[in-house]
Amino acid sequence: MKNIIFLAVQGAGKGTFAKMLQEKYGYAHISTGDILRERSQVDDELGHQIKNMIDNGIFVPNETIYEAIEYKISQPECEKGYILDGFPRNIEQAKGYDEILNKLNKELGIVINLTIPTEMLKQRIIGRRICKDCGAIYNIYNEAFKPKDEGICDKCGGELYQRADDNEESMNTRIKTYFEVTEPIIDYYKEKGVLKVVDSSKTTEETFKEIENILEGEGVNN
Repeated sequence: MKNIIFLAVQGAGKGTFAKMLQEKYGYAHISTGDILRERSQVDDELGHQIKNMIDNGIFVPNETIYEAIEYKISQPECEKGYILDGFPRNIEQAKGYDEILNKLNKELGIVINLTIPTEMLKQRIIGRRICKDCGAIYNIYNEAFKPKDEGICDKCGGELYQRADDNEESMNTRIKTYFEVTEPIIDYYKEKGVLKVVDSSKTTEETFKEIENILEGEGVNN
């Protein structure tokens, strides 16, 4: 199977679709935060350095991220293919990732850009509610994901809350920043001929089917 990079603004569903691909096809799901936390547990010099940065809230430089990613994608669990979620975040990291792949003699694979209209994205983010106890996620603007009783989790009866940054002002800032940083990456992968665009404004099932059709057309799951 080919490896996959998901590009998507927060709320477009990349975490959901990455999990669905992981469950159906056996891909390893890799997020930058998870890689760094996992690598920080390795008892060697790099592991100690990363742990110190995380514990002290220090910005992790690109070179350290590259080392952690190189270590992760070299593990047996990634031999059947993996999904990168949240990396690369900018054009510098995209080029750095190319160098890692060349070093390990691995293929880039396919890049899937999940798109969604801004107004729908606002509803997904501003309407999001999370259970304090079990972490279940709901949306007050979507009947399919709306809790039966306002403010109460259907699964465990816990209290639902709204994240402090799930408001329109914060969301507009995040969207603006995302597109400013991501547009060069999209163009970069488009020029390489590996970029595929998927409209994630449809239902989860419809969007996932479109992703599957792309992967099958690319021979990713053969």
